[in-house]
Amino acid sequence: MNKKPCYDIVFSQSFAELAEELAELGTEEKQLCIVTDSTVGPLYAEELLKTLEGRCRRAVVYTFPAGEASKTLDTVREVYRFLIEEKFDRKDMLLALGGGVVGDLTGFAAATYLRGIDFIQIPTTLLAQADSSIGGKTGVDFDGYKNMVGAFKMPRLVYMNLATLKTLPDRQFFSGFAEVMKHGLIKDALFYEWLVANMYEICEKDLDVLEEMIMRSCSVKKSVVEKDPTEQGDRALLNLGHTIGHAIEKAKDFSLYHGECVALGTVAAAYISWKKEYISQEEYLEIRDMFVPFYLPITVEDILPEEIAALTRSDKKMEGGQIKFILLKQIGKAVIDRSVTEEEILAAVNEIYFREEDAYE
Repeated sequence: MNKKPCYDIVFSQSFAELAEELAELGTEEKQLCIVTDSTVGPLYAEELLKTLEGRCRRAVVYTFPAGEASKTLDTVREVYRFLIEEKFDRKDMLLALGGGVVGDLTGFAAATYLRGIDFIQIPTTLLAQADSSIGGKTGVDFDGYKNMVGAFKMPRLVYMNLATLKTLPDRQFFSGFAEVMKHGLIKDALFYEWLVANMYEICEKDLDVLEEMIMRSCSVKKSVVEKDPTEQGDRALLNLGHTIGHAIEKAKDFSLYHGECVALGTVAAAYISWKKEYISQEEYLEIRDMFVPFYLPITVEDILPEEIAALTRSDKKMEGGQIKFILLKQIGKAVIDRSVTEEEILAAVNEIYFREEDAYE
């Protein structure tokens, strides 16, 4: 029987409470390694080191180049090398300071270094706070294929300093919002309606509104993950928009952000849901158009629809040659559908494909 993941999720507007949280985890005699990237490290690593003073035996920082291109086994190899040289043992701990790439990579390193050491998630982006830091999925890309190598590894703590969202570029902030919208679409129609009603405050990054938004988003993911921690069933619902989204991400050589690709994939999934008569055309159009006020794309240029459809067959969610596609029965209710054909996928990709001649029609 699967044990439910058990760790605290702390919402704060500073790093002030982190020291107390670490004390509860008994870090006084541990070495701590802050793993971060070249964007987040200069902003917060020194502040975090000061917070750790007196709370651990020793703290060090490992920084790797920012971006999806670093989310590889080669970077994990360098993390291993650093930990070995710094004499980290099984009783020590990693701290993932950054966005989704940092969290996924650090979690995978923690899951595999010396067969597993503890780690903490300190997410600094909206995508990481609302989604990727919760649930224990870790991993890296392999030859451009998204998250093909990974492990389930639950953090000991997730500590969110919401003030870090203020330093996010707008494009990166709104990319994270795609995962928030996804949580409303798959499980919580009232949350989806709340997002629409609080559109202005979200776009203005009102921290009190963002705190409620992220708490509600995490609550949806928590409820799904606790029932199915290793994705044997309903946890797959969290993949709404990801099958076609990941294919676009690879085809565009990661020039689009992950959340932007999830938004495109969600529009495509909603289109298939309409064509299968699960939802009405009005519902499809509402879902599609609701991404626009949050500065997320609903069409994509310069792709080959046939290539996108072919890439979906390399998706890690394939089972027995059939994709576990996530579709919508209604806003707030998603289902796993194994009957989606390649022709339906191709039609959906063509729906979101923007051709130059379309602009003149």
